[in-house]
Amino acid sequence: MRYNGKDIIALGIRPGPHIRHMLDRANATGVCTYEALSDLLPPPTLALQSPLDIGMNIHAETEDEQNNLDAVLKTMRELTKTPVVESASIMPDACPAGPMGTIPVGGVVASKHIHPGMHSADVCCSVMVSVYSDMEPKDVLEQVYAATHFGPGGRHEHIMSDGLRGLVRGNPITAPHENIADWHMGTQGDGNHFSFVGRLKSTGETALVTHHGSRGFGARVYKAGMVIAESYRRKLSPATLKQNAWIPNDTDDFSDYMKALDIVARWTQDNHAVLHNAPTQMPKTLMWTKHNFVFVRDGMIYHAKGSTPAWGDDLEAIPLNMAEPVLLVRGLENPTALGFCPHGAGRNYSRTEHKRRGVADMAKETEGLDVRFWCGEADMSELPSAYKNAASVRRDIEAYGLAKVVDEVLPYGSIMAGDLETNAPWRK
Repeated sequence: MRYNGKDIIALGIRPGPHIRHMLDRANATGVCTYEALSDLLPPPTLALQSPLDIGMNIHAETEDEQNNLDAVLKTMRELTKTPVVESASIMPDACPAGPMGTIPVGGVVASKHIHPGMHSADVCCSVMVSVYSDMEPKDVLEQVYAATHFGPGGRHEHIMSDGLRGLVRGNPITAPHENIADWHMGTQGDGNHFSFVGRLKSTGETALVTHHGSRGFGARVYKAGMVIAESYRRKLSPATLKQNAWIPNDTDDFSDYMKALDIVARWTQDNHAVLHNAPTQMPKTLMWTKHNFVFVRDGMIYHAKGSTPAWGDDLEAIPLNMAEPVLLVRGLENPTALGFCPHGAGRNYSRTEHKRRGVADMAKETEGLDVRFWCGEADMSELPSAYKNAASVRRDIEAYGLAKVVDEVLPYGSIMAGDLETNAPWRK
């Protein structure tokens, strides 16, 4: 006897792609019972959970700060309805970053699965700090300015090492993007990415601080991860917001994606090193601090969007703005913060709102500093006035016991992309 779909449905099984697999087994074994076939049923879908309590490591002093905090909490409460999220926290630099329910800047979310949308498209955005004991800040700034590249596009003079290339080619998620991994090596992008030069407060030595992520290479890996996660969301939890979809930890897709993230991290570290090796003196690298990434500890995966692990005795860097020192800190393992600290100062309102208010004062805000915008046009939304009050963020770091400041890089000057839109080639 050959069974057909009606025989399967007569057992009380709803139609779907699983019917074909059940038919194959029933016809192969001659047994068509619910007990013999039910293990082939798709898993039940997961409903949204009640919002979780959110670890608070931020306070509001002004109306702008309160409005920002209210918006952050609202979006985080939506996010924590995701059924596999286990805990969440926000840092002093918290600010919204996308549609409702999207992880904000300064957010940390713990899950046993990987949620690509929770590390964002700028995968492994990070900060590297190196010291040049026999060079002046002016010379380091000049040489890095000559070596760096901001804005769209890439360059030909820097390509991946053979070891890194082998890793890229060996992973099914990174392999299709080998060309752009070459093309974008040695570039910094735009927005709030920078090269910052100053002196260590403790020794007076010249230090270089760079901030950028994985560029087009990481963005494509992120996009692939989101496609994979979406395929599982439809089956496992259609009620979950698309930006919070996850890749289950018992799948090959999970293993491939986690390995792809490690490759992106390796690429990003090499990308920073291109600039740190540009000055004529070989650097002593103090640290490489990652955010917009995932961090695994005791079986839990911590998704940090604009947050940095402050675990153990590791040295971390927290830039605030171009006119303020970069803080070098050691973590204090605050459980309310899930052991994290902020990655910077954050914003209380958008770039557009900052421009609308007209509060920027280029001369005053950059007085005494060598500030350069790579495209030749100043980006007013990257001046210190566009960011949260640095002193307030620093107070929160101390008040909530997030990290201990052990040194600072005092500012000399910085390089940023600038306003790429004003004289963009595509406008001419």
